[in-house]
Amino acid sequence: MFAGGNVPGLNRNDYRTLTLAALGGALEFYDFIIFIFFAAAISQLFFPPDMPDWLRLVQTYGIFAAGYLARPLGGIIMAHFGDLFGRKRMFMLSILLMAVPTLLIGLLPTYVVIGIWAPLLLLALRVLQGAAIGGEVPGAWVFVAEHVPQRHVGFACGTLTAGLTGGILLGSLVATAVNRAYAPAELLAEGWRVPFIIGGVFGLVSVWLRQYLHETPVFKEMQARQQLADELPLKTVVREHRPAVVLTMLMTWLLSAAIVVMILMTPTLVQKLFAIPAATALQANSIATLFLSLGCVAFGAMSDRFGAGRVLALGCMVLGATSWLFYQQMAVAPENIYALYALCGFFVGVIGVIPSAAVMSFPPVVRFSGLSFSYNVAYAIFGGLTPVLVSLLLPLDKLAPAHYVVTLSALGVFIGLYLHRQSKVIS
Repeated sequence: MFAGGNVPGLNRNDYRTLTLAALGGALEFYDFIIFIFFAAAISQLFFPPDMPDWLRLVQTYGIFAAGYLARPLGGIIMAHFGDLFGRKRMFMLSILLMAVPTLLIGLLPTYVVIGIWAPLLLLALRVLQGAAIGGEVPGAWVFVAEHVPQRHVGFACGTLTAGLTGGILLGSLVATAVNRAYAPAELLAEGWRVPFIIGGVFGLVSVWLRQYLHETPVFKEMQARQQLADELPLKTVVREHRPAVVLTMLMTWLLSAAIVVMILMTPTLVQKLFAIPAATALQANSIATLFLSLGCVAFGAMSDRFGAGRVLALGCMVLGATSWLFYQQMAVAPENIYALYALCGFFVGVIGVIPSAAVMSFPPVVRFSGLSFSYNVAYAIFGGLTPVLVSLLLPLDKLAPAHYVVTLSALGVFIGLYLHRQSKVIS
């Protein structure tokens, strides 16, 4: 996971912190997204059998989306207590709130057994998962950023982001293995439960492992000096740090566009637009996700050396170019999908620069609340609207996915130039 060997200035405790944080983040993200890989089976098992298939699937996707809607509230609440009582406590709570519902989903009785209670309980557990991921992602970024020396914050946040994206790859691989191991009837009978039970058990193991982490030095120093927030942290954020909120929301828009379009939507889109076989599209997606994780670490490390603004601007230029090249070439040379998708996936990894830039935009006393509010609200809006917007544009423009990413990449270039100018002013 730590590409390029040891990084000078990081000690054994720093590496242990990064490893446990990235591992826990990967497992938590796996728990959050494994639902979508088994949506078809869940739709058949948790709704009335006489309901039309399309309606059952729509309601299943609605329950999946409820997790995204719960992210801002869960993130804001956990960030509030994280700024007042410590990062570590919330870091452990977030993964516990993810592991238990994931395990319970794998054990839930279906509609045939308990009727309408089945989808209602599924919805409640999915909301808990959303609240957990809302606290985990910004909380993890703050936790590792406050543990390592400031000159290595980019590498630390990039490594953690690689862990989160690794959770997507893990979910894809487990879903593929389960679908191969079980016949369709066996999958509906019991097989669909396996990935949820595995995720829940590993999540509980991660809770146990995280007890060996220590509170961040930054928080302990604020606590010792009695510099913790003396009012609602979010109130301070909204009143005094609006530029940082806007900047983080715009960077989150870029991050969500890159992930949602190029990693989550593209496998389905290339099947529909260019008649690429599903197996080929999914295999290429796994390769792209692996290169995305490598890219997150590489771009995070480069931001420490060359500055977040400069790396973000240059990386976004190439992200826009490779995204357009990928979609343009799929129409004329689909046999190149593996190489082109891997290249594109690596440059999607420029998002590894964003967490460190966002974390350092807020002062430590309200850092968790500021980052959590900005990131989760923006991701709920833009992450939710992106698939709808791209789908609406497709009838008008076959390359709409690429053009959307190119547009957001241009925004990323401007953000990078702004960050670079700000860093020169500060220095």
